[in-house]
Amino acid sequence: MTRKERMERRERRERQQRQEMLLGTLDMLILRTLLPGPAHGHTIARVIEQSSDEVLQVEQGSLYPALHRLADRGWVAAYWGASENNRKAKFYKLTAKGRKRLTTERSRWRQMVEAIGRVMQEG
Repeated sequence: MTRKERMERRERRERQQRQEMLLGTLDMLILRTLLPGPAHGHTIARVIEQSSDEVLQVEQGSLYPALHRLADRGWVAAYWGASENNRKAKFYKLTAKGRKRLTTERSRWRQMVEAIGRVMQEG
């Protein structure tokens, strides 16, 4: 394998790791948003955006694949219901497995934030 091929392989692996980290962060935010109770996609996105003072923007192209991924893993369950304006909407609720995963992710997130904070401290 040439040096160029090794570098390209490493760059692909790093891109994949960054993408997985971003997906994991969105998953954690969605699970946290569902902690108080079921919500439909639009509400989930809105709560994340409002809770972050509009710093985090959740696009539908990211939200719905994440919700499907979480459902496939058994961390959320989906069902049909009526939204606030009486329209048919798919709602998502946190499962016991999802609640357990959120606890694990919160702990990992706190460790990461503390570690980064130590590195970023000045003096």
